[in-house]
Amino acid sequence: MTKKIALVGIGKIAVDQHVPAINGSDDWELAATVSRSGSVDGIPAFTDIDAMLADRRDISVISLCLPPVPRFAYAAKAIAAGRHVMLEKPPGATLAEVHELDRMAKDAGVTLFATWHSRAAKAVQPARAWLADKTVTAAHINWKEDVRKWHPGQEWVFEPGGMGVFDPGINALSIITEILPFEMHLKHATLEFPENRDTPIAAQMQWSGNVSGDFDWRQTGPQSWDIRVETDAGVLDLTDGGTRLKIDGKEQDTGDLGEYPALYQRMSELVATSQSDVDLRPMVHVADALTLGKRVIVDAFHF
Repeated sequence: MTKKIALVGIGKIAVDQHVPAINGSDDWELAATVSRSGSVDGIPAFTDIDAMLADRRDISVISLCLPPVPRFAYAAKAIAAGRHVMLEKPPGATLAEVHELDRMAKDAGVTLFATWHSRAAKAVQPARAWLADKTVTAAHINWKEDVRKWHPGQEWVFEPGGMGVFDPGINALSIITEILPFEMHLKHATLEFPENRDTPIAAQMQWSGNVSGDFDWRQTGPQSWDIRVETDAGVLDLTDGGTRLKIDGKEQDTGDLGEYPALYQRMSELVATSQSDVDLRPMVHVADALTLGKRVIVDAFHF
């Protein structure tokens, strides 16, 4: 049965990913949007979530595509109105507020889904399956991209709550926490803060289990979204953000369902079975980095 859904926050990620995924699924009908500046052609548009919740009681699911800082208030209103809620990554500005949303959803009997779109990349589950019975000897994340290309002029990413380089870096953390056959914890980190910014532009991290990571938002030219895992039975390379898998250099067959279609399929399953999915491990590693990491000041950054 098709479920009506509202998108809140009509920015680049909503237009590029959420709208096509919803429109391409038989499970969903995009029934409304909420945004102060954006809209989707042919879809009823609201500028206020309270008005939408009051006017459209037929909409049972709310997908929040806002930046993380304002997201809690919108999610809390939707849950209080008895709606199921889907959260873009990262699920909130702090761990405490997402724990509170989880509690609220349980009390209200609604679904809460903290999504991690890179975890839904087509090669991630095959990588997890291959590693399940292997002994991992080392793993390394190389996650470097150009902030000017992916967040042009978006000052909020360098403001408190924007997470800086961990906005993309948390994608890598969502993958590695999914594929490794053990839990890891941070041992030390170095965080590079531009002298004019409140969030880091680069980070070098070392975890237990001989897991390391290099994250940088100053990459130009080809972008790097790669994870290598060395095991007692060979080397696994997960590249292109989790879409390609190689074992000892040999390309492996993977599925063909895109990240956001997979997320909306999962949300449909969760609603149908009255379950929630709120895995905060990727966000825990970011919080640990900001707690434990050594702060180094680097040159100012300007868009």
